[in-house]
Amino acid sequence: MNAVTGAFGYTGKYIARRLLHAGETAITLTGNPGRANEFGPAVKAFPFDFDHPEAMAASLSGVRVLYNTYWVRFDRGDATHDRAVKNTIALIRAAQMAGVERIVHISIANPAVRPDLPYFRGKALLEEEIRAAKMSHAILRPTVLFGAEDVLINNIAFLLRRLPVFLVAGDGQYRIQPVYVEDLAQIAVEAGGRSENMTVDAVGPETFRYEQLVRLIAKAVGSRALLVHGPPWMALLGARAMGLALRDVMLTRDELDGLMGNLLVSGDAPTGTTRMSDWISANAASLGKRYAHEIGRHYRAGKG
Repeated sequence: MNAVTGAFGYTGKYIARRLLHAGETAITLTGNPGRANEFGPAVKAFPFDFDHPEAMAASLSGVRVLYNTYWVRFDRGDATHDRAVKNTIALIRAAQMAGVERIVHISIANPAVRPDLPYFRGKALLEEEIRAAKMSHAILRPTVLFGAEDVLINNIAFLLRRLPVFLVAGDGQYRIQPVYVEDLAQIAVEAGGRSENMTVDAVGPETFRYEQLVRLIAKAVGSRALLVHGPPWMALLGARAMGLALRDVMLTRDELDGLMGNLLVSGDAPTGTTRMSDWISANAASLGKRYAHEIGRHYRAGKG
């Protein structure tokens, strides 16, 4: 049996789908067991109980492989990166108590213990914890995901459809190598079926300069927005203003610094096969038609 954290969310949903399609069984640990469950009785939901690892261990009884997608994109209330690290350590402890044999952990490309980038620092710390655990492991390092419910690419398209001007931070020549969410799910499930310890960059076959990607999206959705360049602080200020209007967080400093620092690319051979340019062309009619609301998805509806 398998366990997938957040199977009612984004990445976890695709992993659970692929497991079920392969004839595997799965449960999920989630922050909101009452959330809509597209899998019905095929995926039973258990609540996270980070303060009581013994209770989570009971939920994981009989599980062989744990697929962990749990994380927070930004600090909100007591849902902070530091808290997410502590919670994940509790989950790892529960998995070991339950006798889980293997963990497939979703990390981030180019993690580093850097105090100026809490998102990347937290991911790096958790990789150390997983390597020290008494389970075999597969650590997957995706860059930026794209797919039907993604946030970043969809919301770039959303802004390009509606604004007369689109601000590109800096020179726009920093690189980004997105990976298709279905490809990440396939990589994860294949890694779950293996036994050796491994760390793999989960990245797509295309690398773009950021401005090149924005222009590709703009062309696909028929945008006439004028692309202008400005300092990073101006991009963050604009994103904050838009976020306040939409009651969401559009962009964080961590995300912009990681992007402009070329942390969302890999030096390894691509592991995903789906070309983002093809996907954008195929989904141009719907891309960016509606805003993808991060807070609405993960907080108002409950964290999955």
